[in-house]
Amino acid sequence: MENVKGILLDIGGVLYVGEQPVSGALEAIASLQGRYAMRFVTNSTRRPPGTIHAKLTKMGFEVEPSQLFTALAAARQIVEEAGGKAVTILTEEAEKYFGSLHCIDTASPFVVVGDAGENFNYPRMNRAFRTLMNGARLIAAAKNRYFKDADGELSLDAGGFVTALEYAAGVEATVVGKPSPEFFRQALRSMGVAPEEAVMVGDDIESDIAGAQRAGIRAVLVRTGKFRPSDLEGGVKPDAVIDSVADLPAILL
Repeated sequence: MENVKGILLDIGGVLYVGEQPVSGALEAIASLQGRYAMRFVTNSTRRPPGTIHAKLTKMGFEVEPSQLFTALAAARQIVEEAGGKAVTILTEEAEKYFGSLHCIDTASPFVVVGDAGENFNYPRMNRAFRTLMNGARLIAAAKNRYFKDADGELSLDAGGFVTALEYAAGVEATVVGKPSPEFFRQALRSMGVAPEEAVMVGDDIESDIAGAQRAGIRAVLVRTGKFRPSDLEGGVKPDAVIDSVADLPAILL
């Protein structure tokens, strides 16, 4: 690939799966750091940015906190800039990240939904529904259908729950994570890189590959994480397909 100045990298399923780095990922990232502007972009919303950074550091990845670009942080920024509060469906750790912006008042102006894991239950969903019926705006930190879990199997992500709230309340969510074109554009602006000068590397054919291409960014699909051979049989055509992120330097350098 020519004229690449910036790289956007998905994290879960690309750099690591569960608690283990993808083979060769540490060396690949180390070889690219300093040569390219880089942002590590993720729809992972169970944990705040600080926890994600700590996990990457513990695994041996040399990543600056400023290089992280998360959907959860983007959702919080919307609420904070509006000066409002939000009813949330998140994990306890993610709710703590929202701090004083989190509330349970159904008159709140926002509902924020991320991957809440065990917290996807009827009381929380119904509170969110009632808040939406009172006129709140629905913010989906991400709308992924599934992800590859630590046990190697696919697990249900937040997308189905967001869709349920959209249907029940008759509203449309504002999706702030991938595949939102604005999410990609914000990441690029933070690097000072134009779309045609960037490449996105991910394991999700919809959120990573199709989303990046709609934003004018070339996209590389890895055969790790949630990748399935059937991903290559649909209408989305990656600009390149590689076995893992370990092969990325070979197609760039």
